[in-house]
Amino acid sequence: MARAAKRHIDEIVLHCSATREGQDISVETIRSWHVDGNGWSDIGYHAVIMLDGTLELGRPLHRSGAHVKGHNANTIGVCYIGGVEADGKTAKDTMTPAQEQAFRNYVTAVRQILGPYVAISGHNQYSSKDCPSFDVREKFADIL
Repeated sequence: MARAAKRHIDEIVLHCSATREGQDISVETIRSWHVDGNGWSDIGYHAVIMLDGTLELGRPLHRSGAHVKGHNANTIGVCYIGGVEADGKTAKDTMTPAQEQAFRNYVTAVRQILGPYVAISGHNQYSSKDCPSFDVREKFADIL
């Protein structure tokens, strides 16, 4: 995170992978969607939280993400695996307790390095999308 200081970061935006509840996918799969499918230079997120709560790194923090149109320059994009019911269509908060704790730990770590002013929000606060399939302001009200 030390190189992140080269750009001003004041917010963490939470996303979901829009995959079925319990469906495990890798960072490399998401990277492939973004690079091969969208033509981007790398995965759009800076971190991905796996079903078991393991946090895997994506795009380096010193580089702007590609996760919220018009808000990438000063944000960190974090994606949790899941966000859709078993039908593959209906948005659902599928965040496991381990994923929730991993996100809380990540926010704490970022704030220790960059300062307590770093806000958190959901992608759906900037877009008409359901992502991350819940209201971050409600679920994480205690750490806003």
